[in-house]
Amino acid sequence: MGVLKRFEQRLEGLVNGTFAKVFKSEVQPVEIAGALQRECDNNATIWNRERTVVPNDFIVELSAGDYDRLSPYSGQLGDELAGLVRDYAQQQRYSFMGPVKVQLEKADELDTGLYRVRSRTLASSTSQPQAGPGQAPPNQQQGGYGYPPVAVPPMPPGPPPGGPGARRPVEGEPGPVAPGPASGAPRRHWIEINGTRHQISRPTLVLGRSTEADVRIDDPGVSRRHCEIRTGTPSTIQDLGSTNGIVVDGQHTTRATLRDGSRIVVGNTTIIYRQAEG
Repeated sequence: MGVLKRFEQRLEGLVNGTFAKVFKSEVQPVEIAGALQRECDNNATIWNRERTVVPNDFIVELSAGDYDRLSPYSGQLGDELAGLVRDYAQQQRYSFMGPVKVQLEKADELDTGLYRVRSRTLASSTSQPQAGPGQAPPNQQQGGYGYPPVAVPPMPPGPPPGGPGARRPVEGEPGPVAPGPASGAPRRHWIEINGTRHQISRPTLVLGRSTEADVRIDDPGVSRRHCEIRTGTPSTIQDLGSTNGIVVDGQHTTRATLRDGSRIVVGNTTIIYRQAEG
């Protein structure tokens, strides 16, 4: 039996009791549970051959209306959601750096029925791996909530680059820069929608149907604040609790790394992400 199905069964008794009215809100606990699973998958970090670490500290942001409905029961619901995350991690053979915690928070800018999940890897002194001889212990706290994803857990220091046994770069890490005129040149970022180029001149770019979005997309399948692109190394895209979600390079996701030529689908609109040196 799948983890989500077991979660639904555990909630059946609650639906008939104290949660009966609460579950009439547009955001359903099973939706949040699925988002937490995706958050684990999207932020899974390989520590070593036997250990893949996922976030253990989650915040679920809700619209004011949904938060008001759910907050009186946030403790019980948070415990159930944390249990689901633990079950899913066991199924996927993921591990945590500390105890699993799920909290609800109000986000006034979200419309009713919309939500978003933020996460971080928060280590406890009893759960972090022991440092080897000559190695500095891992940080107690790995990054914070927010976008793009927090840094991966630190890897043990290796020999100087290029020396015997030097560690190969992890995907997403900046590699050595080859000498040449392009070295140190600023990177340009832009998107193309229906043949129109939109330059990304700020660290973040919000896409949506609202006139308040940085780039407005006139598409009924696009939410008012649908997703956000953050430029960096690497650049990332984050779903902002949209109704229909995002598809990046053919994969449904809530967060993904972008590369030059990545195809993003929101509603019925296709967006091409571009980046170039200089």
